[in-house]
Amino acid sequence: MKVSWVTQEKNKLEFELIGEDHTFCNSLRKELWDYPDLNLAAYKIQHPLISNPVILVETTKSDPKKALQFSIDSLRKKTKAIKDIFSKAVK
Repeated sequence: MKVSWVTQEKNKLEFELIGEDHTFCNSLRKELWDYPDLNLAAYKIQHPLISNPVILVETTKSDPKKALQFSIDSLRKKTKAIKDIFSKAVK
């Protein structure tokens, strides 16, 4: 996955996720809404076959990169927990 930064401001972050689709973007958007200082978390895909998703993160006071890192860490923990559950079930 490659990230292309579109906008980086004090309380606003917009970036393109090259090669991703709704699956990851929707999970990330949902996790972003758990961040306490979040004002907006959304993404758009102009055309499902020829464009990459663009994610927008806005916070009220803090750095939006902190919200993004918070969400990524949360997704990693949840993914690891699911992986552990399934690996135990398969044994």
